[in-house]
Amino acid sequence: MKKHVIVSCAAFFSLMACSQSETKTETSENPDGTVTRTTVETTKTTALDSATVQSTVDKAKEKLNVAAEKIDSAADKAGHQLKKVGENVKDAADRGAVKVEKKTEEIRKK
Repeated sequence: MKKHVIVSCAAFFSLMACSQSETKTETSENPDGTVTRTTVETTKTTALDSATVQSTVDKAKEKLNVAAEKIDSAADKAGHQLKKVGENVKDAADRGAVKVEKKTEEIRKK
């Protein structure tokens, strides 16, 4: 029985913690000289709205997909540039090797 009471109190307090109430009191003077007080109480709940959460998740997924596409594009571009650089290095190495061979032949002939 104590457990049920404790659980009920915990649930009650957690629900109360998820709401905020605001009380406004307005005082106005009537033309006949009497004073009227009006009290307005508004309650705001801070519970999460699942539709808002889902739309936020969807927007985040869209942004991640766009970012992933940009990263893939940049990686492809970098890959092509690295391939070109590799070809240039290979060509330069071949030209250097040809020069070395020519110099070696010149030295052997002397």
